[in-house]
Amino acid sequence: MGESIRSLVEGTDVKIRALNVAILGAGAAGLCMAIKLRNAGVETFTIFEKAASVGGTWRDNTYPGSGCDVPSMLYSYSFEPKPDWSRKFAPQPEIVEYFETVARKYRLLPHIRFNTEIVEARFDEAEGLWHIRSAAGEAFTANVLISGVGQLNRPAYPRIDGLDDFKGAAFHSARWDHGVDLEGKRIGVIGNGASAIQFVPEIAPKAGKLTIFQRTPNWCVPKPDRPFTEFEKKLYRAVPALARLQRWWTWTMLERNYLAFVQGSFFGKLFERAALKEMEAHIEDPELRKKLTPDYPAGCKRILLTNDWYPALARDNVEVETSHIARIAADAIVTEDGVSHPVDVIIHATGFESTDFLAPMKIAGRGNADLNGVWSRGAEAHRGVAVAGFPNFFMLYGPNTNLGHNSIIFMIECQANYIAQCVAALRNSKLRYLDVRKETMESFNRELQRDMQKTVWAAGCSSWYKTADGKITNNWSSFTARYWWQMRHPDFGEYSFVAA
Repeated sequence: MGESIRSLVEGTDVKIRALNVAILGAGAAGLCMAIKLRNAGVETFTIFEKAASVGGTWRDNTYPGSGCDVPSMLYSYSFEPKPDWSRKFAPQPEIVEYFETVARKYRLLPHIRFNTEIVEARFDEAEGLWHIRSAAGEAFTANVLISGVGQLNRPAYPRIDGLDDFKGAAFHSARWDHGVDLEGKRIGVIGNGASAIQFVPEIAPKAGKLTIFQRTPNWCVPKPDRPFTEFEKKLYRAVPALARLQRWWTWTMLERNYLAFVQGSFFGKLFERAALKEMEAHIEDPELRKKLTPDYPAGCKRILLTNDWYPALARDNVEVETSHIARIAADAIVTEDGVSHPVDVIIHATGFESTDFLAPMKIAGRGNADLNGVWSRGAEAHRGVAVAGFPNFFMLYGPNTNLGHNSIIFMIECQANYIAQCVAALRNSKLRYLDVRKETMESFNRELQRDMQKTVWAAGCSSWYKTADGKITNNWSSFTARYWWQMRHPDFGEYSFVAA
């Protein structure tokens, strides 16, 4: 069966049928998918973007100090390298500019419907079509539906009594309010994760007092960041092969870091030693050191790269509060020990609704099955891209495709290549739809979860990598090389199909 579809994809004497593709999101994943579809000869695609511009999470996260913790050379598409990044680790404005440049260069802007938020998609099995509805009530149809919304697109707000009673300014780091003057203000930061370690050092010098309400400390290691010299930029532009070699070398070095995420590994201990050494170099107060020392293995939560987090925490006007928040008053945050912390501004650095994936969007597959209902015990998919019972539906940066050690752009390219081949199978045939077999998907996920138990993500700490019940739904369980190998070509024997 798989071979019969393969022949349709690779054959030259088949009748090509019209095919319409809907892509959700104009971020890194959606733009890559559109380019791969065009390379496969599919021109009838529309990217639905809820905002007014491209860039996805990088467009949204404009907080001070926002930048990437993956080396710049690897945080770009392999087919569209950027030889003149300003720094080893690119800042947010430069990353957004890169994706804007890609969208213009590859003529994607005419295919994007901006300010169009999709809220519902239903599959009609008889027609083999997805019926799509926007928040404004507009209706669309597509043969193929591809989600590029990713895992980090909806801010998570804490559930704390009294939030609505606060009279000062309050906002999420992913929705930064640049109109709020922070000079001399008493600022309360709820959360201390990857966003906080970037913006806290930026705003601490101007704050009157800054209190960080920490739930659990992080393992933080030095960030090997510096500006690229003009000579380096000229060299990479003049010798593209050298830039490709640098990219390959960077990928190889990061790939090695996966070993740190195996429980009890020597490499994990190296991360811990580096983190403790960095802390000791900047934090002299033994009580503060105690607050900042994690009690879980490095990697169980995201390892953070920073050079200025600990110096910021050592400032006289910065305080780390570890007592849990009980409630929020009109002008203060009250902790469970009864202490009232007066604040003028509250910044929520509380991450994203990462395990809900496509929610609150309603996706209905065969038999009107609701995707959020199917995922009630935690999201899962076949190779992170396809879900049984949801024909002609694919995902980029879907369940179990996040990384702790390498570039997500690499994973997105693997997925986009795989999905483009699936779309080609539909386009070059008289098939109504492809649907991954349930037993295939279940077998894949059983093996994946078994592998996951060997990693530090299963070590017991809570993190955005897993559900409240402890199921790891976000991270890939191995090296990216293994994922690339699996995703080179679809095994169409893993899919059932129906003729048009």
